[in-house]
Amino acid sequence: MANVWLNGKFIGTVDDPIQFVEDVKENRRKGILPAMLNISYLPEKDEIIIETSKGRLVRPLIVVKNGKPLLTDLHIKKLQNGELKWDDLVNMGVIEYLDAGEEENAYIAMSEDELTTEHTHLEISPLVMLGITALCVPFGNYNQTARYSIGLKSLKQGMGIYMANFHLRNEPDVFILHNPEVPLVRTFGDEIIEIDKHPVGQNIVVAVLTYEGYNMEDAVIMNLSSIQRGLMRGTYFLPFVAEEIKYPGGQSDKFCIPDKSAVGYITEHAYRFLEEDGIVSPGVHVNEGDVIVGKVSPPRFLNVEEEYSFLNMSKRDTSISLEKGERGIVDTVYLTESEEGNRKVIVKVRENKIPEIGDKFSSRHGQKGVIGMLIPEYEMPFTSRGIVPDLLFTPFGIPSRMTVSHLLEMLSGKVGALKGEFIDGTIFENQTEEELRKQLLELGFRDDGLETFYDGITGRMLKARIYVGNIFYARLRQIVSNKIQARARGRMQLLTRQPTEGRRKGGGIKLGEMELDAMLAYGASMLVNERFSSDASEIYVCETCGSMAFFDEINKKYTCKVCGESLNISKIQVSYAFKLFLEELIALGIKPKINLRTKYNG
Repeated sequence: MANVWLNGKFIGTVDDPIQFVEDVKENRRKGILPAMLNISYLPEKDEIIIETSKGRLVRPLIVVKNGKPLLTDLHIKKLQNGELKWDDLVNMGVIEYLDAGEEENAYIAMSEDELTTEHTHLEISPLVMLGITALCVPFGNYNQTARYSIGLKSLKQGMGIYMANFHLRNEPDVFILHNPEVPLVRTFGDEIIEIDKHPVGQNIVVAVLTYEGYNMEDAVIMNLSSIQRGLMRGTYFLPFVAEEIKYPGGQSDKFCIPDKSAVGYITEHAYRFLEEDGIVSPGVHVNEGDVIVGKVSPPRFLNVEEEYSFLNMSKRDTSISLEKGERGIVDTVYLTESEEGNRKVIVKVRENKIPEIGDKFSSRHGQKGVIGMLIPEYEMPFTSRGIVPDLLFTPFGIPSRMTVSHLLEMLSGKVGALKGEFIDGTIFENQTEEELRKQLLELGFRDDGLETFYDGITGRMLKARIYVGNIFYARLRQIVSNKIQARARGRMQLLTRQPTEGRRKGGGIKLGEMELDAMLAYGASMLVNERFSSDASEIYVCETCGSMAFFDEINKKYTCKVCGESLNISKIQVSYAFKLFLEELIALGIKPKINLRTKYNG
């Protein structure tokens, strides 16, 4: 007797669980029960699990009986003629949806050739097990799964043209690639998502070799001349929004060039690009600190206490300016109204992003890396036919990751470039390596993709032949100019007296325990001392009771709150964050005790 569970709730028992499961499946295929109902039998627990809940992942499969699929050529012809639809096949019991639970009890064949009498289902196509993005990776069946997943994520981060009307939109943090191309090696997924309309990369010539050590550890070397000709150039758009907010009492903000009497007035130089209406004009080059929208707010909404006095009724400068590291050209200025009917201005700033050392690139196979060096064309290695590669890829990135598909795409891209046609790289249904080799041989090249190379600096022929081909590369959103962060001194947090956090605020980068160990191992002890004393503070400690003491400035004597006037008070240096921690413990009613130990100098 088996227990039956419906969506996690016990509903009863059955005497013959196997027959019960078969009857439910048969009624589902006849349309008596819902198509999205799934049932599975767990013999080790003697339980039947029925699921009809929403949010489950289900996938369609062809039903197989006695080793033959129920989907016949007649069905396919009717589908092509429009006489049948997908839902009709589901209602007829030819196609059924299985979830993860029911799939455990199913025996699924990948192709019709593999079918036996034991099989219960047949894949519509091996492609169906993949998502849309996964279908965009060419020759995916030659990849390991982990690298396949990394390739998908890299593809999602690629710069391209995400919408045709991007110049009219105001999304934050937008990257646009100037000359995106359609990949030479295409897949079925590319057709589904119509990659022709929004491509996310460019086809480039790649050679697999090390060169002067600048492409070690997954870095890549790029041809500086190719970049100067426009390779992988992009634009970064950043919108700024300002609004004239109306406050209770009839007062409101105002767009204008702030007067010097306004509280928070920056400098006259910062407002130099503003027009009479307080808004910057399109086409102006702006840098960090420059004001692009001048705005003043009424005094009653100031946050500083002394500004509430009736003696000082000056307005407050609340202008919009570029933060640290931001710069560019004012692209467009929109004047509109908000939902509340307030006057609103949107200023969109654009900045050219030319590839530089530190920018990240990736193929569709998860082979990603940053630029380690930009080398001019006359110093790059070149083939015996005079072809200079755009990118040098390290050969050490292939053995450990086993991305054979990366090499296959280079080979097929080379064939496609020479023949002037697209190559089908769809997973499980792509052109075979033998076909590609044969075509490359017919075109007058070696069938293994290797070519003779010459050193661009010495002009000597390299001893080894180099693997070279065409491959689709994407420029990722991780751009070094948007991420680089450094500071020596700057603003501190009021509470902890430590450096502020965040790149836009001019903050520092935190040094953790692992970084500390690395610094000590390297021998940079003075740097560690400097970093960990950024919030150094001096406190007085009573050696008698271990409590914090203080120096009485009026009576000029050291005093402990517990022991009173004491001579056993020492001054020590601690971090201000630790002092704050001690004070917070005291506020909670917990008395911390500090035990001092004399430093041994022997």
